[in-house]
Amino acid sequence: MADYDYLIIGAGLYGAIFAHEMTKAGKKCLVIDRRDHIAGNIYSEETEGIEVHKYGPHIFHTADREVWEYMQQFAEFNHFRYEPVANYHGELYNLPFNMNTFHQMWGVRTPKEAQEKLSEQRAEITTEPKNLEEQAISLVGRDIYEKLIKGYTQKQWGRKCTELPAFIIRRLPVRMRFDNNYFNDAYQGVPIGGYTKMVARILDGIEVRLHTDFFADREALSGLAEHLVYTGPIDAYFDYRLGTLEYRSLRFETEVLDEENHQGLAGMNYTDAETPYTRVIEHKHFEFGKGNPNKTVITKEYSAEWKPGDEPYYPVNDKKNQELYAAYRRLADGEKNVLFGGRLGEYKYYDMDKVIAKVLEDVKACI
Repeated sequence: MADYDYLIIGAGLYGAIFAHEMTKAGKKCLVIDRRDHIAGNIYSEETEGIEVHKYGPHIFHTADREVWEYMQQFAEFNHFRYEPVANYHGELYNLPFNMNTFHQMWGVRTPKEAQEKLSEQRAEITTEPKNLEEQAISLVGRDIYEKLIKGYTQKQWGRKCTELPAFIIRRLPVRMRFDNNYFNDAYQGVPIGGYTKMVARILDGIEVRLHTDFFADREALSGLAEHLVYTGPIDAYFDYRLGTLEYRSLRFETEVLDEENHQGLAGMNYTDAETPYTRVIEHKHFEFGKGNPNKTVITKEYSAEWKPGDEPYYPVNDKKNQELYAAYRRLADGEKNVLFGGRLGEYKYYDMDKVIAKVLEDVKACI
């Protein structure tokens, strides 16, 4: 007899909620993670009384009332709204593209004036867009493309916009109202006290082993449980036998500054090509200035080409990689008593609410 019903590989949101729900159902679970902390990429830790998002900013947002109500048992969420600003060589523009942006860009004051300007600029592209540059211009025009999309996108992907496929931005949000709220979802916020405390509550009473690499002792760990839940990279599980899936990675530089308030908001995007980082996050704004009044913590975020050994962040969802993932998915479907979940296990960019909805669905299928 195995010691556990479920061995769950990964203490991120998917793994933690799966373990929580299965434990409630009377199953014995062991959660392991190769890192020295729980919570995966939503991990946060306190510096100078400020909750710092260690792997980039995470704002919980959802239109799914059931998911929102489900998460209330683990955290109280504040009313934070993400309203980033784009910095193009010192010129500041509100995001996402809305009436504030159009006024800053062109001086227009009414939706009719903005729509006329957009139509005039979109007219530059008269044929089916062949690449991301043409697609962006066909959606928002040359001015917005040059200042707010081109440099940022090239830093994000490490490639020229003329070399990127058009489908990456099939659409761009354009709001004909003065509205800087980045997300449209009814329910939004950041957990008071941080994401790590939230995940700790989810995992309360469940055995967790950190510094535990599944692949370093795969046979022994697999033998501990009747079933595996795997949330790591799907190609790594199969020893990359079909090839390596591609990702974009990120690099972070975090500093403590002797200032009360560095940039006045949580997220400042640097959209010119010359600034090497894509954005600067000032963490104290997620909790409205809570923390040391004489200090602030900022993180510069750099996009990077991924290579094995780096932390994978964004799947490269082009045709080649999707076909390779489909081949791995067929292998996964043939594995007995193994469930593949989460953004790495499913090679999919997931918002947190979608992860939660999916794991709850998977739990129901397992019970």
